[in-house]
Amino acid sequence: MDVEEYLAQMPQGMGTLNEKMGIELVELSAERVVATMPVEGNGQPYGLLHGGASVVLAESLGSIGSGIHAHPDRVPVGVDINATHHRSATSGLVTGVATAIHLGRTSASYEVVITDERGKRVCTSRITCALIPKERVGL
Repeated sequence: MDVEEYLAQMPQGMGTLNEKMGIELVELSAERVVATMPVEGNGQPYGLLHGGASVVLAESLGSIGSGIHAHPDRVPVGVDINATHHRSATSGLVTGVATAIHLGRTSASYEVVITDERGKRVCTSRITCALIPKERVGL
């Protein structure tokens, strides 16, 4: 699916949190979603990328992939996410790659690997989304 086409279909585009964090989609399909996020503006008091920012990126990518998989009858709702932070990032962009590990009728799960500009792994996350009927969320 084309990124611009996807964003045009969404009621609020990328969503306000993703926009505030500077997350930009690069590639998307149900099997793989890729996006970048700047470290600047998403730091913690010591000048490092905030671990919560990595989790936001991971949840966004897993939810987007789940939504593409679930379309048009169902929507994703995150039910579980975990993250292991391997190293810090202090500048530049990080890239998140979400790879599907389960695409079912009622749930979808992704492994999300976030790397820095050198290709070094910053964070590994796993997210599971429930895929619920659109009517249940008022769509």
